[in-house]
Amino acid sequence: MFIYQVSSIQQLASFYLLLPYIYTMQRSFSFKQQTWKRLKKNKAALLGMFIIFIAVLLALFGYLIAPDNSPNADLQTVEIQAKKPGYTQQFLKVPDFKNSSYENRLSILLFGKKMNYRFVPISGYTIKNDSLLINKFIDEDTTVAQYYSINQLTNNQPQKLLAENIISKKYWLGTDKFGRDILSRLVIGTRVSLAVGLIAVLISLTLGIILGALAGYFKGWVDEVVMWLVNVTWSIPTLLLVFAITLAMGKGFWQIFIAVGLTMWVSVARLVRGQVMSVKELEFVQAAKALGYTNSRIITKHILPNILGPVLVIAASNFATAIIVEAGLSFLGIGVQPPQPSWGLMIKENYNFIITHNPMLALIPGFAIMLLVLAFNLLGNGLRDAVDVKTTAAA
Repeated sequence: MFIYQVSSIQQLASFYLLLPYIYTMQRSFSFKQQTWKRLKKNKAALLGMFIIFIAVLLALFGYLIAPDNSPNADLQTVEIQAKKPGYTQQFLKVPDFKNSSYENRLSILLFGKKMNYRFVPISGYTIKNDSLLINKFIDEDTTVAQYYSINQLTNNQPQKLLAENIISKKYWLGTDKFGRDILSRLVIGTRVSLAVGLIAVLISLTLGIILGALAGYFKGWVDEVVMWLVNVTWSIPTLLLVFAITLAMGKGFWQIFIAVGLTMWVSVARLVRGQVMSVKELEFVQAAKALGYTNSRIITKHILPNILGPVLVIAASNFATAIIVEAGLSFLGIGVQPPQPSWGLMIKENYNFIITHNPMLALIPGFAIMLLVLAFNLLGNGLRDAVDVKTTAAA
């Protein structure tokens, strides 16, 4: 039995301040351990975490995984535009010494590898002495004969011609209207979706937590000002507000991050405000005030750590919302600009093929958006159940 003798108001305050820690030590598992234990039992949440993990790997190592590792996966071959999944094409690699330059591995990992070759689609070839005759592929019924010097192609190493200069590529998900590899652009486009979600969530959490904590803790005129700002922001349709911010800052990669983040903080602020108003009335917060702790220390050290559970849930939800908003803006042409790959932009570039011969060009990035958003929603639902104090206590 825990015995604590109090002889003064200060000691009594210290006792109440220690209550949460005493309670935590007496439990067999910490709250974090119990949360993780409950989350592991949720198969749907684990599936969402697995999908997100795969997406993160694709975003980090995309240029090492993608078949087309050129910058932005923008290697265009207009002769093979709008080909269906599984299409295979033979190419002649023609050296382009003007673009030859040294690139370190970190640069390739982050920005892709600059192509030192031109890829000429061919339907056949013939070797004649020191020359190579190719049938350049134009379309299904048209070819053009062209001659190349084997020594120039192979840098005076003709034995490497068939091994290095004549290659075959398979486009697992087909090609878009510019002849670019859909799979490669899908992989590199994962970076945009995750980056937009991450930056938007960080901005929304920072603004929402600060304003919500101030409103819930101090109340009075601070609460009125913050809630007025929340209500005004919430009264404007999200997409319309994003349009206004994007047009004010200009189109671009970083502008879309800020625009989405500045429209998602209101839900965080309302949640944090309510949680802070509830927690500030508990004994350990009153004890911290009696001990003379500053308001900033009480908020950051004692209140915010106790409301992180609901904040994590809404962060997962905002992440999914940010991905959808970014895709919508890119589809409308005011988000990420070409040639940078974005799933929404890929739909815009190929949506006309839905009613023609190759609908998968637009459906594939749509499926990717749906899958990633579903993963974050599953994780958010799992976190909601795992951090539920009532169900955790009952378990």
